[in-house]
Amino acid sequence: MLAEKKKCTYEEFLRISSEKRAEFIDGEIYYLASSSFEHQMVISKLNIEFMRYFEGRECIPVISPFDVVFEDKEKNERHVVQPDIIVICDKSKITDEGYKGVPKLIVEVLSPTTASVDYIKKMQLYSRFGVLEYWIVNPRNKSLQIFVLENGVYIEHIALSQTGIAVSAAFEDLKVNIENIFNF
Repeated sequence: MLAEKKKCTYEEFLRISSEKRAEFIDGEIYYLASSSFEHQMVISKLNIEFMRYFEGRECIPVISPFDVVFEDKEKNERHVVQPDIIVICDKSKITDEGYKGVPKLIVEVLSPTTASVDYIKKMQLYSRFGVLEYWIVNPRNKSLQIFVLENGVYIEHIALSQTGIAVSAAFEDLKVNIENIFNF
């Protein structure tokens, strides 16, 4: 994921993103490369777990590529990201352009080129807009961290490596054995 060095407008981003997968955070464009096999397998395995849990419930998981548009109209601020998995609880905010709202839970699966953006830029963005729970999954070292928003700041709720059960703070009884998502 490479950032375009100059700031640009949302309209410029829309032109560029119509031809290339990209994200738009704080006026910068981040191009998205194709994912590795392990990255895709982790997303798929985790999404299976989420689909089982959310079946018949109000919220739904959605996998990338799917735009999430964060807007602050008072500040004339708009950001567009494509998290690996989002959990949407307000389906009325799904539009032709993506999801124009705040997901309750976001999952990012790290790759060597995205790690700093996921830990810094996106974490700041998600906390600023009020995403309640943020999962960061690292397929290389088979680890998973869950961050929970408290007073506008993410606090590490769980950190697991290799084995263990990831337990959501936002969704009662959502538990994922991390060995299942890394076993392929």
